[in-house]
Amino acid sequence: MLNRHLIAYLPVYLAQAIVGFGGVVVFTRILTPDEYGQYSLILVAASLIGTALFSWLDAAVARFHARAAARGRFKPHFATAIRVYLFLGVATAALLGLAIAFSPLSPAMKSASGFAVGHLVIRSALSLSLVTRRAAGEAVRYSILQSLTLVGGFALGIVFTLAGGLGPAGPFAGMALAALIACLIDLPVLLSGAKPDRASGVRAMTFLAYGAPVAFSLMFEYLLSTGDRFVIAGFLGNAATGAYAAGYGIADRSLDIVFIWLGAAAGPLAITALETEGPAAARRVMKQAGALMGLIGFPAALGLALVAEPLARLMIAPEIAAQAAAIMPWIALAGLLNGLMTYYFHEAFILGRQPRAMALTMMAGAAFNLILNLFLVPAFGIAGAAIATVIAYAVSLLACALLGQRTFALPLPVADWIKAGAAAVIMGAAILALPEFGPALVDLVSRVAVGVGVFVPLALVFNIAGCRNFLPGIGRPLREAIS
Repeated sequence: MLNRHLIAYLPVYLAQAIVGFGGVVVFTRILTPDEYGQYSLILVAASLIGTALFSWLDAAVARFHARAAARGRFKPHFATAIRVYLFLGVATAALLGLAIAFSPLSPAMKSASGFAVGHLVIRSALSLSLVTRRAAGEAVRYSILQSLTLVGGFALGIVFTLAGGLGPAGPFAGMALAALIACLIDLPVLLSGAKPDRASGVRAMTFLAYGAPVAFSLMFEYLLSTGDRFVIAGFLGNAATGAYAAGYGIADRSLDIVFIWLGAAAGPLAITALETEGPAAARRVMKQAGALMGLIGFPAALGLALVAEPLARLMIAPEIAAQAAAIMPWIALAGLLNGLMTYYFHEAFILGRQPRAMALTMMAGAAFNLILNLFLVPAFGIAGAAIATVIAYAVSLLACALLGQRTFALPLPVADWIKAGAAAVIMGAAILALPEFGPALVDLVSRVAVGVGVFVPLALVFNIAGCRNFLPGIGRPLREAIS
């Protein structure tokens, strides 16, 4: 079942790849380094506010969907979510709009911030629809809606930036319009079946009691990964922030796509398995997901670190490519640690319904990262921020793993992780043995081809995460030949 869901969700993560990488390629070139730095800071700030104000509702809607559907209570369940959203959405738009209007920001920053708030409020409405579709197992509908929204927002953002002359506000305007169109398409279908009842107030408090610690955790998790941008901007300026954001965006997005893809499929399946079949079934889902994370994540992180220089030359504007390339190996390692922590070890707290422990762990990790940045950024520049991120993620992952085992013990796919690590090391040695080729594209393609050509056969020989079963046409001959 997990494999089928992974295939159904694949278009979303291909779209995220297009938007994530395309955003760096395009916007570092059509915006100045200073404008790109402004865009990056506003994006982080808006995402942080959205996480704090709305993610608790998304988490609760997803967590209680299976139970509500099983008891025939989906209509009041969703009606409660819509009522809570409307209150939050109106309050957020009004308060943030006033704050921007009376702030000392430049006109360009005010414009970008205003469009960012618009996107935040509209996207939060769409998120209710998307998490409901995903929790219900409607993977195809979710994938189509999410993919079109992502790609459409990116394309419209380019148009608004170039033709509309909106500068750093352009990407936010495009995303806001795309999210609005998606809301108009999908939300009416769900709203037509929403029916409030007298238990809405109690249900909303249940949502809050569960979701608030999750939001608190996600907020500090996001601060852990992006809070260093504000430190960089304070010490080094917007242009340095733009260079760091570009390098971070390429490296982290490459791995984030992989882990979100796996986590988006595994998380809801594990919750459903827990609710319908019990803890043992949930553990089986998570063990398979963890093995797949090693199969894909380990070689992806090492390979990304080894192709950082040609990848940066190819994808990032020349003015900031060298700075970005220098931090990408560190961010690749940080991305691997973050992915395992967020999409594997955090599930112990979700399945065990103990989000407060997760929240406290992430708060400590974010504070630790901030302290490290305050010391390392002045001393080592943006490289110091990258090193601080790796250290903070390593400590946070260890803490989550230890505490999570006490909450809901997850099986560790140690054998698959060891095999994946060994195969990745052999792959890395093969890439390092290659001579340097001139053009960035040729150099990058050659190294990627060698890496894939070495790792894939090793993965099949070792049968990491049961990967031979992914290829039914050759799985049986391979098993017979190897045995």
